[in-house]
Amino acid sequence: MPQAQFYLIQEAVPENDELSLVENKACDLATSYFRAGKKVLLWCENKEQAERLDDALWQRDGNAFVPHNLAGEITKIPTPVELAWAGKRNSQRRDVIINLSVQVPEFINSFNHAIDFVPLDEAEKVLARERYKYYRQLGWQLKMEQ
Repeated sequence: MPQAQFYLIQEAVPENDELSLVENKACDLATSYFRAGKKVLLWCENKEQAERLDDALWQRDGNAFVPHNLAGEITKIPTPVELAWAGKRNSQRRDVIINLSVQVPEFINSFNHAIDFVPLDEAEKVLARERYKYYRQLGWQLKMEQ
């Protein structure tokens, strides 16, 4: 049974000026799944967000390096982590999707494991509740993490 894991983001202040807490958590999770041997799709709201996360992943220290690419980039070897957005998605099979978009992507059923977030902002919480309901309607097993 497919599983959607929601992370409750409880802090209001970003750890740095470049990324939000949700984006930082997404990068940490992508790193963890990569280390576990999983192929990850970081599904971004737009190209600008994907480029911000791309820069952040490149700036991690050598011990936390994550081989990754932006969708559409030509690579000789498929990378374990890809950053994509609407209109820019490769068809390479991935194990996990980390959703940073306000909507569940239309291709979600090609995954068995989805990561999503419940931010502190009330308007964003409403959108997260809608995504939660959508996963439930699809019959996915739902899990909350702190």
